[in-house]
Amino acid sequence: MSELSASRFFNLEGLAHRELFDPDAPVWSALGDRLTAYLDSWSRWAIEVELHPGVHLLGERIAIGPGCRIEPGAVIVGPAVLEGGVTVRTGAYVREHVLLCTGSLVGAHSEVKSAVLLPGAKAPHQAYVGDSLLGRDVNLGAGTILSNVKNVGREVTFPYAGDVVHTGLRKFGAVLGDGCKTGCNTVLNPGVLLGPGSITYPNATLRGGFYPAGTLVKVRQSQQLVEISRLRQR
Repeated sequence: MSELSASRFFNLEGLAHRELFDPDAPVWSALGDRLTAYLDSWSRWAIEVELHPGVHLLGERIAIGPGCRIEPGAVIVGPAVLEGGVTVRTGAYVREHVLLCTGSLVGAHSEVKSAVLLPGAKAPHQAYVGDSLLGRDVNLGAGTILSNVKNVGREVTFPYAGDVVHTGLRKFGAVLGDGCKTGCNTVLNPGVLLGPGSITYPNATLRGGFYPAGTLVKVRQSQQLVEISRLRQR
């Protein structure tokens, strides 16, 4: 399944955290126990910026690099690593086992949990990013949800090349390759893998599965326009 390796989704050249990604395993292997172990091995726990009193840090293992902007009302729960130049806006909730790379952004009232945002990735407005990987310069439209658990609580699987792929994870949201963009209110169900440069229309709902690089996911709506005065005459 080389088509599903990390190098097919992300440019790993020069990435400080390249060792998180196993070149011989599927891209989602960077999540779960591997991400937990990676952060457990982190030794540079330091706050390198002055924080506003309204910022809430919960837990001792939190690293915030130079040039980060953490706005009042943000909550960060360790273990969490924020590289230099990260922005976390008011009302954001950064929940355990999160790695935010240089220049990434978690916006107002967005929640990120057990996830990695590569350099320049953004979840700006009312987004949920659970157990997911966001590539370089990914942008999530307002209200985008990366759902990470099936309602039936089973292992996340998805169809691929005429077979069913077993991820071995009960919690697995999505992988968005470099440069992907989602329209407002997009929902990615567990096990979505968007190849680099893919785009979704607003209000799109994607089932788990592999979407090749450069895919445009359209949504067709049927609308009916009725004069209000006619409705009142009925």
